[in-house]
Amino acid sequence: MKRLSIIILVYLIANQSCTIKYSLSGASIAPDVKTVSVQHFVNRAPLGVANMEQYLTDELKDKFKSQTSLTLVNDLGDLNFEGEITDFNTRPMAITGDETASQNRLTIKVHVKFTNEIEPQYNFDTSFSQYEDYDSDQDLSSVEQELMENIMEKIIEDIFNKSVVNW
Repeated sequence: MKRLSIIILVYLIANQSCTIKYSLSGASIAPDVKTVSVQHFVNRAPLGVANMEQYLTDELKDKFKSQTSLTLVNDLGDLNFEGEITDFNTRPMAITGDETASQNRLTIKVHVKFTNEIEPQYNFDTSFSQYEDYDSDQDLSSVEQELMENIMEKIIEDIFNKSVVNW
């Protein structure tokens, strides 16, 4: 019985490895995909944190380096990301009895064009938006770096999931 279990396990592993690479991140990447490239994301939002375009670009690269076995290249890779930050805005959310905002919401929107040279059916050209709420008694300039980083982490996770987890 033990011998049969080992044979079945070896068969399943051998059969699976012929079609798809798996990673602990849940990514499903074709074995022919070897490289990834992330072009510099430009900030086209009228407002925003000074380093947010560099932060987004670097963190997206880091996500693929740490969560996949793909090689990061400067030229166009088998997987390529390009895009821009299109919106950075804050607005009041929770209005109290005296008609003042007790919460504000910072929202960031990023437009991404993803190209998969090996499996073009997974290409997309779409926008991702996320937000964080903060107390209205806080000055935006004192919390915007931390909020921006939290929001960008969510956006990066969404981009990663749409491109290689295929949700």
